[in-house]
This record gives sequence, structure tokens and C-alpha cells, in this order.
Amino acid sequence: MGLIKKLFGSSEPKEEKLLPWITLSELSQLDTINEKSATKTQVVFKHSTRCGISRMVMNQFVDAYDLNANNLDLYYLDLLNYRDVSNEVGYKFQVMHQSPQLIVIKNGVVVAHESHGAISDIDLSRFVN
Repeated sequence: MGLIKKLFGSSEPKEEKLLPWITLSELSQLDTINEKSATKTQVVFKHSTRCGISRMVMNQFVDAYDLNANNLDLYYLDLLNYRDVSNEVGYKFQVMHQSPQLIVIKNGVVVAHESHGAISDIDLSRFVN
């Protein structure tokens, strides 16, 4: 029975970890992110809700996340529903679009960004004020 649990997991539901997401859905929020980055690290997670890889990376990110809302502001961008916002993120912060993508902003400048599996390589604690 132990081998079956290891292979297929427990039948008990896993408690879902909730992150302090701020929904990014308005272009005006990009100015707010830019302004707030002067005093607090701002992070944007661009996610494609139709992409299996994006879902997998997001789950890994959520599982590994160990900061709280006092450390940084964490924005979630559904890039399929808010394509104009996604495009403007690239223009405003000079980062080529990828999906999934994590963008870290301090003092109005992108200090780190990665996409796909490399997102897990970013140590967000390095960027906390």
C-alpha cells in the first residue's frame, strides 16, 4: 500500500496554499506598480490559463513561495483576458513577452525576470526591501 501512495498520492485532499495575489487587470495599475517599486518590491506573474506548462510552473511557484504581503506586492496577470495589460508590461518595463513569466521590479526597473521553468531559479528573498 505504501508504494501505491507514493506513486499515486494520498486520497486525502492537499490543502491549497493561498498567496497574497493582487489581480493585474487595468493599465493604470502599471503606473502604481512603478511608483510603489520605489519603496517595496513589485512582482508580476504572467500566466496563460490555457497552457499546461504555465499551470505547472505556477503550481511550482506557489508551492515554493515563502514570503508574505509585507515583503513584496505579488501581481497575477491572466494574459489571455488582459492582453493589452500584458503587452503594456513589456513596453513599460522593457521585457520581451514570455509565458509564463515572472518579472521583479524595484525603483521602476526590472531587476530580474525569467520564464518557464527558470522562474523557480529566482530567489525573491534577494529583492525584499
